Amino acid sequence: MDDRNGWGRNRPEPTGSPHDPPTSFVEQATVTNAADDEPLDAQFEDAWPACWERAADLLSWDEAYDTVLDDSNAPFYRWFTGGELNASYNCIDRHLEAGRKNHAAIRWEGKRGERETYTYQDLFVAVNEFAAALRELGVEADDVVTIYLPMIPELPIAMLACARIGAPHSVVFAGLSADALATRMDAADSEYLVTCDGYYRRGDAFNQKSKADNARLAVEQDVETVVVDRLGEELPHVLGDDEWDYHDLCAEFAGASVEPVSRDAEDMLFLMYTSGTTGDPKGVVHSTGGYLAQIAWTARSVLDIQPADTYWCAADIGWITGHSYIVYGPLALGTTTVMYEGTPDYPDRDRLWEIIDRNAVDIFYTAPTAVRAFMKWGTEYPDRHDLSSLRLLGSVGEPISPRPWRWYYEHIGDGECPIVDTWWQTETGAIMVSTLPGVDPMKPGAAGPPLPGIEVAVVDEDGNEVDPGKAGYLTIPRPWPAMARTLYDGDERYRAEYWDRFSDPDADDWWYFSGDTASVDDDGYVTVLGRVDDVINVASQRLSTMEIESAIAEVDGVAETAVVGRSSERRGTEIYAYVSAAGDPSDGLRERILESVADAIGPIATPEAVVFTPELPKTRSGKIMRRLLEDIANGEELGDTSALRNPEIVGEIQSERDRS
Repeated sequence: MDDRNGWGRNRPEPTGSPHDPPTSFVEQATVTNAADDEPLDAQFEDAWPACWERAADLLSWDEAYDTVLDDSNAPFYRWFTGGELNASYNCIDRHLEAGRKNHAAIRWEGKRGERETYTYQDLFVAVNEFAAALRELGVEADDVVTIYLPMIPELPIAMLACARIGAPHSVVFAGLSADALATRMDAADSEYLVTCDGYYRRGDAFNQKSKADNARLAVEQDVETVVVDRLGEELPHVLGDDEWDYHDLCAEFAGASVEPVSRDAEDMLFLMYTSGTTGDPKGVVHSTGGYLAQIAWTARSVLDIQPADTYWCAADIGWITGHSYIVYGPLALGTTTVMYEGTPDYPDRDRLWEIIDRNAVDIFYTAPTAVRAFMKWGTEYPDRHDLSSLRLLGSVGEPISPRPWRWYYEHIGDGECPIVDTWWQTETGAIMVSTLPGVDPMKPGAAGPPLPGIEVAVVDEDGNEVDPGKAGYLTIPRPWPAMARTLYDGDERYRAEYWDRFSDPDADDWWYFSGDTASVDDDGYVTVLGRVDDVINVASQRLSTMEIESAIAEVDGVAETAVVGRSSERRGTEIYAYVSAAGDPSDGLRERILESVADAIGPIATPEAVVFTPELPKTRSGKIMRRLLEDIANGEELGDTSALRNPEIVGEIQSERDRS
């Protein structure tokens, strides 16, 4: 076993031959039509960093920038310095000025079948009214407004209203606990909160306001709170001191017009909290100019979004994917963006395909964990609906292994839709690694090359680039416009978390450390293996959980899997594999799984136990809660499970573990 880089054996090459994009797609793709004789990546490389002017040109600027990149205080890079603009204006007003006021901006699909369409004119009215209301409550430029809402239209309206008056927003995922909300409000010194009375989960009403009330009691500052009445008489609520009804406020300012506040390109647009290596949430700061420019450019070039499209990113706006590719990217381009409040399997497992069919969705962007669930449920559900409107599919959130990639390509895209397998992070702000859909061949299992203008390197412990096919640390050697500017709680933590490990400050050589492991093939295609901390130490060997999971996922009959470590006196750590089967797991599936792992990685990676479960525990954003599975494997007390969308599965997994 070659353990030069600490991940055991080299990861196998992605299976399957490269797929070229269909000719019909190439002929109409935005990125191919925009390119001339010289390849786009060469154009960007020849003119870097001035190449990023292309992205800035997609926006409307109040004041022209004077410098594309100011790297004088690296790693605190500044982009488009001297420029001024407003994100709300770029996402709404300029489309009205272009004569598109009646074009649909947001199509909302509610949990109980409700449907609403906001034209760009409707969105303009709603955003202006709430912006005026926020000002009346005392919100000024640079005040952080916390938004704690489910997937309802008032969420993007509140975001854009904040942007309009120059107030950064901090959206907290609605499924998080009161403690998590309070922690984030405290860290941001936020004195303003937008929440709701409650929301529906699988048809049942849940009280959101009670969580918000508990959070307000836990923070030291006084908090002005706006409450959206989502549930009406189904969940009556009473407003207390410093609490205001959203719809009453907006009615008070009906017809109001608020001039967009011109913001410096480096002014904070929003704050987003994500987990940190110390366990304390990190407040990631994103700027206005660089973020919006790269989001618009990647939405156009990678997702091929065009104004006439109906586009659907099936994420939650509570996370960065929703910020970038439900709200800011699509609306900056003037397209129609779909919002969905529910889950993929309620009221039935064809809910997503019904929405695509009814709305004639052109572009669908979802997570591999959802694709694996679709596979498990079977083709009968997408087969009920006409999906021929689709022309592009996307994958986001985690690596997608070859088998679900092929299923997605064949059964959802009918072999005619390119798939963009995108790698990026909260901190990068925008897509960084992906094929360009009208240009690059697709390799199932590999995300693709870095985008034009982006550079990545896979390095060993000493910061030396590894050979093709070797595993290592995924780094980014030069800056990009949408990058996080700092952390809200301090520049020192920002440097320590992302820059110190592989940078040489004396040489002014700064390399961003992503925290992910990856390999790069001879064609420059990146295969992401997982997080650095997604590693299990077995008999002094470091094994990537992603590598083991990929070997298991390739076995016929496996729908989904997650691998964790279990403490053992005999081996230090043993591997536990949780597997959701596509059919009956009794037909030799356990044996085939063990053989697949041993063949792909080596006997040392063979799981000690394979625990079959109907489904894996997932958050309401669709991510597998591996931490919970590790607690179950070790027989430990379970931590906070409030973010689970399927808490009932925990007991079943515990019972199955005891039988395994």
